[in-house]
Amino acid sequence: MQAKEIQNRLAENLKRIRKSQKLTQFQLAEMIGMSEETIKNVELSRAWPSEKTLSQISEALNVDVYHLFMPIPASFSVNQEIKENIKQVNSLI
Repeated sequence: MQAKEIQNRLAENLKRIRKSQKLTQFQLAEMIGMSEETIKNVELSRAWPSEKTLSQISEALNVDVYHLFMPIPASFSVNQEIKENIKQVNSLI
């Protein structure tokens, strides 16, 4: 696996987990004493976080660090598509 793939996986997982906990980038940044720009750059795969930052992020999100690097289950993508389709249908009703 290439470094860019790992970085993209980290970015996707961080964003997914943060949003599932209904946190904004700003709120997460405040929780760990970092700038919102730091979180944004990690989520956009523009920057690698330090080990300390990764530890702080995982602690704030209450997940083990390795969860940030796990493959995203295919069912998650399918479930997102289903949710979007349901929203579209509901907006038409």
